[in-house]
Amino acid sequence: MTLRIAINGYGRIGRCFLRALHASPVRGRFQVVAINEPADLESMAYLTRYDSTHGCFPGQVEAGEGCLKIDGTVIPVFHAETPEGVDWAAIGVDVLVEASGRYSHRHELERFLAAGCRRLLLSHPGHTASDVDRTVVFGMNHDLLSGDERIVSAASCTTNAIAPVLALLDRSFGIEQAMLTTLHSVMNDQPLIDGYHHTDLHRTRSAMQSMIPVSTGLARGVQRMLPELAGRIESKAIRVPVVNVSAIDLVATLRCDTTAAEVKALLRAAVAGSESGRMDYTEHPHASIDFNHSPHSAIIDGGQTRMSGARLLNLLVWFDNEWGFANRMIDVAACWGARMGR
Repeated sequence: MTLRIAINGYGRIGRCFLRALHASPVRGRFQVVAINEPADLESMAYLTRYDSTHGCFPGQVEAGEGCLKIDGTVIPVFHAETPEGVDWAAIGVDVLVEASGRYSHRHELERFLAAGCRRLLLSHPGHTASDVDRTVVFGMNHDLLSGDERIVSAASCTTNAIAPVLALLDRSFGIEQAMLTTLHSVMNDQPLIDGYHHTDLHRTRSAMQSMIPVSTGLARGVQRMLPELAGRIESKAIRVPVVNVSAIDLVATLRCDTTAAEVKALLRAAVAGSESGRMDYTEHPHASIDFNHSPHSAIIDGGQTRMSGARLLNLLVWFDNEWGFANRMIDVAACWGARMGR
C-alpha cells in the first residue's frame, strides 16, 4: 500500500523533497497527491524543471490545468493561503509535508488536521517540544515511531547534521561542554541588497556581500534529542555568501583524555557501521561546493580534526542543508508509513 503524500509550501525544501523522492529507491512506496503553494503554476513548473543549485529535473515536468505533470503523473495544485483553504479530506492525504515553515505552534498545526489531513510531517522543529508528538532525527530515534503520532517534526538540517556526532562523542569520551558555530549558506529570509526585509536587523543586510550573524535554535534542537547534554551545549550561526552547503564548527571539552587519531577512528567506524548512508567521512582537501547534492546528513572533515591538549576537541562537519535534509525527511516518512501499515 502506498503512502499518500501532499506538500504544503513548495519552496526550497518542498521542491527538494519532491526531487529527492523522484530519485529515491523507495519512491514506489509514495504517491504525491497534492501540492499547495501560493505561487502561480507556471512558476512552480519552471522552478521544478530548472534549479540553479541542483540542476535540471531528471524527468519531464509540465504545467497542466490546475496541476503539475511529473513524467506523466498528475499532481493537483492548490493555491490556498490557509490550512483550511484545501479540502485535504477529499484528497485523502495520509501525510502532509509542511514545508512552508509558517506553522510551528500546535494550535496552528492542528488546523491542518481539522481540515482533513491525517498526519503532518514538519520540515522544521516545533516551537516547543510539546507542539509536536515526536521530533525525529532519522538514525537516532526513528525506531520510537509507533504510527499513532499525528504531528511529527524531522527536526532541522543542523540538528540532523550534528546530533548524531555529539551522541557518538558523548558515549565514547563524554562531553563536558560544547560550542556549535553554524556557517550556513544564505536563505530567502535575507535580501540581495540592504533593505527593510526583516525585523532582525542583521537580516536587513545584503546576503551576498557579508558574513552575517543570525539567531539559531540549534542548541535547543540538540538538547531535545540529547537531554543528557542539557545546559552543556551552546550555539551561534553565521550566514555566509554561498547558495548551498553549510558547515558546523564544533568545539567540545571532553571528559576523558583522547587523541585526534582516536576521534577519527571512532567516526570512521560509525560511517562504516551504524551511520552508514547518513554520515560520511573524508580527509581530502575539500571546499564546500564539493558537497553540493550530497544525500548525507553530515560529512566529517577528518583533515580538519584538531585536539588542543588531551580534552579540547575541534571538528568540522559539512552538510548539504537542502538535499541531505530532504533525504532524511523521506527516510522519516517511509519509516512512519511502515509503522502505519502503509
